[in-house]
Amino acid sequence: MATKIEYASVDDLYLDPTNPRLGRKVASKTLKQDKILEVMQGWTLDEIATSFLESGFFPQEALIVVKEKLYGKEHLVVVEGNRRLATVKLLWAAKTGQLKNKKWSDLLGSGNLSNDFFKNLPYIQVESRAKVSAYLGFRHVTGIKEWKPAEKAEYIAKLIEEEGLTYDQVRRKIGSKAPTVRSHYIAYRVLTQMDEDEDIDVEEVEKKFSVLYLSLRSAGAQKYLGVNWNADPAEAREPIKPDYQENLRNYSTWLFGKERKAPLFSDSRHVDDFGRILESEEAVKYLERTTVPVFEVALRKSGEGERNVIELISSASDNIQLALGDVHVYKKSDEMQRVVRRLGADIFQLLSNFPAIKDEILAEERDGS
Repeated sequence: MATKIEYASVDDLYLDPTNPRLGRKVASKTLKQDKILEVMQGWTLDEIATSFLESGFFPQEALIVVKEKLYGKEHLVVVEGNRRLATVKLLWAAKTGQLKNKKWSDLLGSGNLSNDFFKNLPYIQVESRAKVSAYLGFRHVTGIKEWKPAEKAEYIAKLIEEEGLTYDQVRRKIGSKAPTVRSHYIAYRVLTQMDEDEDIDVEEVEKKFSVLYLSLRSAGAQKYLGVNWNADPAEAREPIKPDYQENLRNYSTWLFGKERKAPLFSDSRHVDDFGRILESEEAVKYLERTTVPVFEVALRKSGEGERNVIELISSASDNIQLALGDVHVYKKSDEMQRVVRRLGADIFQLLSNFPAIKDEILAEERDGS
């Protein structure tokens, strides 16, 4: 990447209309600059404005730009530093009276930015987007200024589809791991296929892209959707085959809800349990035939409920065995007697569900005495 710092006026630098942070539904080569600014005003740019007002624009934070055709002409388009440029543009609009906004007028009035500030913005020009993609990937996908999960996945998809890179080549560019790159790409392509289905509320899915990503990593989700999690980029371009389209609609409704229909569960910690539910034929049949399925019922039908209870009881038994080594020392403690009484009541209630075991234990105690 070039290191020569140059300077340009705010009007000579253009915001990137294809910036992944704008979102799939907004980002477009034809998106006008005023519309980009409109979207970006909600990105807490006032914090950057305060920094500029107090310290100016450090050359070390120079914008990275490419010269490319935009709106029919060659322009300097910012590929890194769009939030900084948007902040300067909003301050300039407030200064010149183009923007009638009290917040930005107040911000501008709290400092003293001269016209020279707006005419001498530092930038570094690079040959092409491809030349700087490694830097952007490391900075925003795996680095300190991470994008949101959906934005990361979209950027990875661009590297694969527009630059023709393999998973391993993307991995080297952004400093990640090939399986992670593949997972993000497949999840992103599933999202785009959901977007093509009118019966799926894709906006809700996109808001919770990390939930989609985590869920798709489960064997149950892959089985139900027919997704090959090891697919190469060509196959992964369409991970959901036509025969599984109805399953995709069901999956989306259970995981994210639909219109007035709530999702099967709201706590993302249950994503793994949902995957196990999808592995069970009986549990899946229950979900598909029931108008308002209940998560706990589906979990029980999958057999996972039994495993969870067994783990809880086993853990309790292990802890009690540990406590038995020292409990005799605290027999006179009021607090100890209180918790033992509570435990005893719980054990009696547990044993009432297993009368044969209860009788067997009582008989052993009698014989032992």
